[in-house]
Amino acid sequence: MTALSSENCSFQYQLHQTNQPLDGNCLLFLIILGKILLNILTLGMRRKSNYQNFLEYFCISLAFIDLLLLVNISIISYFRDFVLLGIRFTKYHICLFTQIISFTYGFLHYPVFLIACIDYCLNFSKTTKLPWKCQKLFYFFTVILIWISVLTYVLGDPAIYQSLKAQEVSSYQCPFYVSIQSYWLSFSMVMVLFMAFISSWSEVIALVQAVRIASYMNETILYFPFSSHSSYTISSKKTLLPKFIICFLSTWSPFVLLQVIILLLKVQIPAYIELNIPWLYFVNSFLVATMYWFNCQKLDLRETALPVDPFVNWKCCVIPFTIPNIERIEKPLSIIIC
Repeated sequence: MTALSSENCSFQYQLHQTNQPLDGNCLLFLIILGKILLNILTLGMRRKSNYQNFLEYFCISLAFIDLLLLVNISIISYFRDFVLLGIRFTKYHICLFTQIISFTYGFLHYPVFLIACIDYCLNFSKTTKLPWKCQKLFYFFTVILIWISVLTYVLGDPAIYQSLKAQEVSSYQCPFYVSIQSYWLSFSMVMVLFMAFISSWSEVIALVQAVRIASYMNETILYFPFSSHSSYTISSKKTLLPKFIICFLSTWSPFVLLQVIILLLKVQIPAYIELNIPWLYFVNSFLVATMYWFNCQKLDLRETALPVDPFVNWKCCVIPFTIPNIERIEKPLSIIIC
């Protein structure tokens, strides 16, 4: 494992040098294929809604880029050596395209996270409300712009260019790149979750002990006793925090555990694998919960324009709710849809 120092390049990334020859393209094909199947499964499992946001459009674009990479690998692997539009393509270009994609994915974590934050801040503040069609076009062109900007930076950076050029000479080894952005972003989110849990661990444990699992309206739900009031306006961040922690972990606890293991063991995952749709939806749930919590005092959960999480029903974790025909349960109840 080697790392390029910051003195020799204008960016921060780590280089993992493999000793695999380019004949290992079959393994690369299977990895990308597995990632695409995971993308399709995740997109199929999400809740459908009319709510538009930036991350939803970016996830679709990421799935398309992954598919495009798989098609390129398949075509080059099948024909091995061919000329298209005056350009000769060989097995070397499989490694080259994968490296470019890895660099591009590696630099996308911070911009995507920042734009998603701004998007949710604007949606909560309601200072700007575009028509539905204009909003779709705005998100579409924003996604296109961020892809073009990062790809232009990657292709124009002298250090990256020299690295790609060096691999043309040594064509028997294909390195992959690990972005430092994903590491620090994952570390920050895990630390925030840890501090939130520590600050309200007694309330979380009490709620977990009261949680029961049931089936309601063809969905698996978790429910726990709610406070006696039935107001739809949340006024206390302290009472809301443990409920949000349970809501979040009821869906994403395996993913949080995976992130902790990766951070502790310092596992280095190639950037073309690390930026994936489940990770982006994990980030999305984290951002939605954060925005709900910071804006809880002016939040009316009956509004339909609030951000919708495809995997966590945040409204149901705080709205009082009564399940009929359930005996010996304290009512009203708070529902968490898994």
